[in-house]
Amino acid sequence: MNEPNTPESGSEGDDSSELTGSGLAAEKTRRLTRVDQLRDAGVNPYPYRFDRSHTLAEVRAQWGSLEPGTETETAVAIAGRLMLKREQGKLIFATVRDRSDDIQLFVSKAVVGDDAFADIGALDLGDWVGVEGTVMTTRKGELSVKVTRLELLAKAVRPMPDKWHGLSDTDTRFRQRYADLIVNDEARRAFEVRHAIISSFRRTLADKHFVEVETPVLHVEAGGAHARPFLTHHNTLDMQLYLRIALELHLKRLIVGGMERVFEIGRVFRNEGISTRHNPEFTMMELYQAFGDYSEVMALTEELIVQAARDSIGTTVVDIYDHEGTAHRVDLAESWRKVRMIDLVAEKTGVEVHPSQPVESLRELAATHGVSVNPRWGSGKIIEELFEALAETSLIAPTFVTGHPVEISPLARADRNDPFLTERFELFVGTRELANGYSELNDPVEQRLRFEEEQAAKDAGDAERGTVDEDYLRALEYGMPPTGGLGIGMDRVAMLLAGVTSIKEVILFPTLRPEVF
Repeated sequence: MNEPNTPESGSEGDDSSELTGSGLAAEKTRRLTRVDQLRDAGVNPYPYRFDRSHTLAEVRAQWGSLEPGTETETAVAIAGRLMLKREQGKLIFATVRDRSDDIQLFVSKAVVGDDAFADIGALDLGDWVGVEGTVMTTRKGELSVKVTRLELLAKAVRPMPDKWHGLSDTDTRFRQRYADLIVNDEARRAFEVRHAIISSFRRTLADKHFVEVETPVLHVEAGGAHARPFLTHHNTLDMQLYLRIALELHLKRLIVGGMERVFEIGRVFRNEGISTRHNPEFTMMELYQAFGDYSEVMALTEELIVQAARDSIGTTVVDIYDHEGTAHRVDLAESWRKVRMIDLVAEKTGVEVHPSQPVESLRELAATHGVSVNPRWGSGKIIEELFEALAETSLIAPTFVTGHPVEISPLARADRNDPFLTERFELFVGTRELANGYSELNDPVEQRLRFEEEQAAKDAGDAERGTVDEDYLRALEYGMPPTGGLGIGMDRVAMLLAGVTSIKEVILFPTLRPEVF
């Protein structure tokens, strides 16, 4: 018995990723002709349903230890996409795949009959099939289903990309994610990891009595972050709205309302650039915890990510890539460094810096290190620019950067020991920011002053700055208890744990330029 591990020769096994132009048109025409033939014979090539008894993973889990050459009388009904097929005389070997696993089909003409054998032989790679049969193993120990009946569930009229070479063009992979997932094991794994991470976050937070909520995507004010928003228009109300750039301000309204511990995992939108670490729409997890401060949510950040690593990839040891693409092996379970932003700048420049310093001295320091500054920026913003230009690329292992200047942290509470800094942190891993959190500013008078400074900067031409959110200020006037807040970029956590270097690898349908047909 010859048990194949390669596709059959001829059209069924051709590298369809190379079928273009007239070749692709001819193949589609051939398959569409087959659809017509099936309909003429009274066969629906797209039936309404199929009742399966087992997933392929369940078959493998239950019978994977059968001895070679075992035939059972256990009947199963399975379904999947036809990935490989090879005909040898009166036998056909095929491989089907569902979401959970692959399994071999063993088709004997003596069992299914001449007509059914011919119909199975006429199937194309990519077709979806439902199969009834009995569980067996071949002489070489390959777990298989001995087919008694096979039904076409959906005819594929376009050939699959080549199973081994896949889609060679990355833009095509991201644009045709449906095709990428068919043949790319690594793509499927990345999204399995992503799913497991989000599930892990939800479990951890539920165990800590956080309530998951949903807040509006359409905002009257674009607040909660420094970012350029997307604009839209509500026809009935005849008003301009913004797609949210953060989840923060509505979640803190719920803290005012007494919900005490809330979180949301949701899509946010920023009308900014596209890169290996940026997509205009991405997924954030934000949480707010009454009666805590930034030290408490800093510890929770570490717990969430370490537990997500265990739950999604089974280990806390990961390879973290620097900005040059070099891998560094790091154990996330080891204690994470905490260091102030001003101290990191001092490490790189050899000069002590602080937001209380005259802005002219910091402009000179920036010029010395080739860092461009805007004349409108104050000392705190220049310190942030120095940090981003000089220190960020050195943060490989998980690092909490703390003590951000007040100027760049309009919603964070001033440090209890230094009024020029805030009780804020950002988590950097592999040179990328993964999280941002702080002790929340809950003084409505101080918050109004911060908002007014934001509005003045926006009016002066900084499109990423915020505005005065009167309703949020009204909420604070009812009283918000001491609160710790946290935002984590879920896409970047998925990048870290899936071991990929582009955000497009962990977003199913990333934003791309329109395709020209």
